[in-house]
Amino acid sequence: MARSIKKGPFVDHHLMKKVDAARGSNDKRPIKTWSRRSTIVPDFVGLTMAVHNGKQHIPVYVTENMVGHKLGEFAMTRIFKSHSAVGKRTEEAVGGERRLPPGTQGPAVPAAAPAAAPAAAAPAPAAKK
Repeated sequence: MARSIKKGPFVDHHLMKKVDAARGSNDKRPIKTWSRRSTIVPDFVGLTMAVHNGKQHIPVYVTENMVGHKLGEFAMTRIFKSHSAVGKRTEEAVGGERRLPPGTQGPAVPAAAPAAAPAAAAPAPAAKK
C-alpha cells in the first residue's frame, strides 16, 4: 500500500542532513547510506548515493527519472546465476561458447562469407566394434 499524500515521502532524517551538507558544500563524493527505505526526493538529483545492499555499498547516481522511487530499488541484494541443468550452462552464465548436443550441427555459415569459415573439419572417427 502506498504512503498517504498528507504525510509526504519518507526520508530518514540522518540521510537528509547528509544531503543538505553535500548540497551546501558542493561535495561530489558519494553519500554512504544504509537507508534503503528512503524515498528519492528532488533534492537528491545530481548526487551519488552509495546504497548498502547487505554486503557492500553500490554507487547510485540519482537522475530525475528516479524521483519517487526508493533507494533500495537501485541496489540489488541478490545475484541471479541461472536456471540450468547440472553440467549444462548457458553462454551468458559461463561466458564461453555453448556446447551443442552430440549429433547436431552448429549454426549455418552464410554463403556470402566462405573465407571466414575454418578449414574443412576432420571427419568423426569410425566407431570401434
